[in-house]
Amino acid sequence: MKVLVTWLLSAWVVWGALGNIVHLHKTNDQDGRCIYSFTVPSANEASCANPGEGMAAVHDLRQESNSQRLELESVRARLGLLENLVKHLHGSQGAKSSSLSVVGLLQREVESLKREQDQRDTQVSRLESTIGKLLQDKSRLEEDKKWLEEEKNELGRRLKISIQEMARLKASQCPQTGEASSRDSLQVSKWETDSLDYQELKSELVEVPASRLFQGSPSPSLPSAEAEESGCGMLVWVGEPVTFRRAETIAGKYGVWMRDPEPISPYSRETTWRVDTVGTDVRQVFEYDDADQFMKGYPSKVHVLPRSMESTGAVVYRGSLYFQMHKSRILAKYDLKAEAITVQKELPNAGYHGQFPYSWGGYTDIDLAVDEMGLWAIYSTEKVKGAIVLSKLDTETLEIEQTWETNIYKQSVANSFMICGSLYTISSYSSPEATVNFIYRTSTGTSTLLNIPFENRYRYSSMVDYNPTERKLLAWDNFNMVAYDIKLSKMLFA
Repeated sequence: MKVLVTWLLSAWVVWGALGNIVHLHKTNDQDGRCIYSFTVPSANEASCANPGEGMAAVHDLRQESNSQRLELESVRARLGLLENLVKHLHGSQGAKSSSLSVVGLLQREVESLKREQDQRDTQVSRLESTIGKLLQDKSRLEEDKKWLEEEKNELGRRLKISIQEMARLKASQCPQTGEASSRDSLQVSKWETDSLDYQELKSELVEVPASRLFQGSPSPSLPSAEAEESGCGMLVWVGEPVTFRRAETIAGKYGVWMRDPEPISPYSRETTWRVDTVGTDVRQVFEYDDADQFMKGYPSKVHVLPRSMESTGAVVYRGSLYFQMHKSRILAKYDLKAEAITVQKELPNAGYHGQFPYSWGGYTDIDLAVDEMGLWAIYSTEKVKGAIVLSKLDTETLEIEQTWETNIYKQSVANSFMICGSLYTISSYSSPEATVNFIYRTSTGTSTLLNIPFENRYRYSSMVDYNPTERKLLAWDNFNMVAYDIKLSKMLFA
């Protein structure tokens, strides 16, 4: 009976699943028992379905029903979890604390991300700043390159003039046929312009007689009593250079360094000034309180000149810096204490910006100097065709007090300086065995050949000046600031 009931229930399930397509039949067997049966239409009416196939269909339906039931239970479980989460979030105080804790963690994470973003922004800012500085450096290098190109062109122009002058001098000193003169000129033109040998050739030109350079009256003389009172004598010896320090950048290849022989408070004889002169806009003047600061490279002040300086011909005297303004023949007096230009004065007819420089170049057309007699300007003019002109200047007004026209060709010497009212010139800026080769005495208006050894230790002296208080020569030699001890004779030679 149980089997029959079970079978009937299964049939009922099948009927429920298949709907009206199932037909139930009731009959009696031979023993009088009830027999229940059902029929299912087949796709093939000519045959009846196998009972085993019906059971397989029932089995599949049960599995599908169980699967749906499991999915429903899973959905209900998930809904229950969501309901519990909502209750926790909106219900108990503990849940609120947990929620606040999560919110706090999220806030801290956001703050951390903000800090990281700020750090990235800072790094980007620094990178942009570095790029800006690199661009500025590039701009300065391009300016320096332009200046060097101008310098190269100027040297080429002066080379051409020098070749013509040498050919003219040879023709005037040793008469010869035009063919020979042309051949010598061609040989000279084959010299390499950057060769030290060529520079030495230029610096070893013989003294040109004054009558061949200009016409003029005898030079006025400096009163001998003034020279005698100063205890002056003639230069007889120059010692080996002593290096004080070296410039750090390319701007310091050429330069000028100075000490005031007659300082005014707050400055002393140890106060030192320095200017790096490579560049198109030279304005910075570095001030050092004493020799120790200077040697260590620790300036106490940096002056920024209101006008750009030209060349290495500046000097410091009685509390003021005297210099030539850029691309002009105007001289300026800059009060170092007041930090202002107090006097400007044009040097009449003086060549400038490459017209009559020393043999090394550097626009050294006007070279200021100080000695026992005061302030001097060393330059040249068109009138004297490149010969050195000396002018004694008034330190207060920069007016010319007296002028001497020498017979020394300015471009044939590498540098010059004044001692006791006499001009001394140096044969070469690059040879380690150069000499102090000429003296011109303002007291007599005459010049004399000399042969006093002078060492260019670093092979490029762009500035040589005399300090009458220390009795030393200060020089700038290829990035290096050096000084030379000297000896003067005890008597003044006529």
